[in-house]
Amino acid sequence: MSAQNLNPVAAFEQEREDRILSHREDKEWRALSNDWMRHAAQKHYMYNFSFLGRPIIQLPQDMVAFQEIVWDVKPDLIIEMGIAHGGSLIMSAGMLALLDYCDAVAAGKPLDPKAPGRKVIGVDIDIRAHNRAEIEAHPMAHKIEMVQGSSIDAEIIAKVKEMAKGYKRVLVSLDSNHTHDHVLAELQAYAPLTSKGSYCIVFDTIVEDLPDGLYPNRPWSRGNNPKTAVHEYLKSLKENPQKGEDGQTLDFSIDSAIDEKLLLTVTPDGFLKRV
Repeated sequence: MSAQNLNPVAAFEQEREDRILSHREDKEWRALSNDWMRHAAQKHYMYNFSFLGRPIIQLPQDMVAFQEIVWDVKPDLIIEMGIAHGGSLIMSAGMLALLDYCDAVAAGKPLDPKAPGRKVIGVDIDIRAHNRAEIEAHPMAHKIEMVQGSSIDAEIIAKVKEMAKGYKRVLVSLDSNHTHDHVLAELQAYAPLTSKGSYCIVFDTIVEDLPDGLYPNRPWSRGNNPKTAVHEYLKSLKENPQKGEDGQTLDFSIDSAIDEKLLLTVTPDGFLKRV
């Protein structure tokens, strides 16, 4: 349908969708974006930002995409692998607090900020004392639970699954050790917790698209990174169908429209939507 035949709101949405689709064929722009990402990685550009006062090691475009996803999915639980300075946990908690506020407004009831409700679970093998102290002192701390240990350790996996019981809409974010084997193990452990219509977001898939040598002090590189793990995991689901924690068939698709919209992202092929 032509945008001219739609109401103004729908027309704007249609124009935006058409514009995003056009990015797919713009090879020059995509090449420029990849070149920009190479420079950004070399300069540690992603370390320049914070969210509600806590450092967040993310690209601003990915932060915008994340809040769009949270608003659309409206999860009651976000599970994050990787904590670092805690900015991502604070962003997730802040978004969930806004959802709680919107629910209260819609219901015409006062919001109790301390009431149990939406939560964020963060897992990290090393939650440094100064970061833990800053996170626990933050106003969003009441919506956050932290777990220290390897995200692929059987006891940690079991603990997170137990903590996730009773939540209906779950979003998963993987942003810890970026080696192929580690990310694949995280996908196998936590992607099944993702609710239908929600996302399992795998960060730093960009490593596969950047030149070797950009991460000299890290064990990941081309051929050994989150993107290679994503593609192996999706292939395994097609060859050997599995069920999610909800008992239904587990199936994910790469939401390429997000990549095409952002153009600058550390997460190409990493926005996995459970369908």
